[in-house]
Amino acid sequence: MNDPADPTALALGLVTSRFPHALGATLGGSAAQGRATPTSDLDVAVLLPDSDTSRREVVRHDGRLAELFLHTLADLPGLFARDRARRRGTVLFLYDQGVPLMDPHGQVSRARAQARAVLAAGPPPLTPAEWERGRYYLTCFMDDLIDTQPADRYEQLALADSTLGESAHLLIAHHGAWTGIGKWLPRRLLSADPERGRALLDGHRAVAEQGDPAPLAAAAEQVLDLCGGPLREGYTQPWGG
Repeated sequence: MNDPADPTALALGLVTSRFPHALGATLGGSAAQGRATPTSDLDVAVLLPDSDTSRREVVRHDGRLAELFLHTLADLPGLFARDRARRRGTVLFLYDQGVPLMDPHGQVSRARAQARAVLAAGPPPLTPAEWERGRYYLTCFMDDLIDTQPADRYEQLALADSTLGESAHLLIAHHGAWTGIGKWLPRRLLSADPERGRALLDGHRAVAEQGDPAPLAAAAEQVLDLCGGPLREGYTQPWGG
């Protein structure tokens, strides 16, 4: 009998009950890394025949939320390419780091090998225009964060979030690493640059807990120095760019 608390057993039961025609499946996310909580959702990638359609679905199975990444074999290379273009690797990491649930024809193993090859090649570098835009936005966020009065807590917290996010994406790109969103952003950040990443995260905490923007601004300026320095006057961006 399956253990209802076992995410692997839950995910396998979900796949076999909803997708009996599946060619393979893997469990990814926090559950695959042993970091899931009892209420964490399940991230499940399911390989489907080409007669089906690729999509994302959120369902509840045995009381547990599950996010399903449903991919046909024909669509998978294009989805990997899109992941690489976004530099996030969401689907790539599902196959690379996931726990195989079923793989009767070896399709999951082949997808994992393809994902690992793309991940090993790394994300595409930022273009010169993207570097300039990132430097400009981060400079604006950092300047506004420093100028905001402590009494304006809503604005201060919003600017802290923007400063952290833009700093993290630039720092991760500087190292040619994969970025992330949500809880994966600090994980990817610390993996790419433990020292500077922690300075950014500790600086963000200082704003949230103490209303002190100085540590975060100093950490953001370190990132800017790596990327060519702050960018204020002289920046040009075409409309729609």
